[in-house]
Amino acid sequence: MSPIQLGRLIVLCGLALVGVGLLVWSGALNWFGRLPGDIRIERPGLRVDIPWVSLLVVSLVLNLAIWLVQRWLR
Repeated sequence: MSPIQLGRLIVLCGLALVGVGLLVWSGALNWFGRLPGDIRIERPGLRVDIPWVSLLVVSLVLNLAIWLVQRWLR
């Protein structure tokens, strides 16, 4: 990987981090862990969250982003 490509990758990662930070700050990610299929067990003194579907959505979005970055760097 050339230094120019590495620089682009670092800038893109930084922009992505800023974008996620803005989403969290604005409250746009309140859906995480609350999608149908996510498991939540609440009992007195115990709370267990298993966000299966939310993690699947995040995984798909990250895979798409990585694929797009790889195509852009070629």
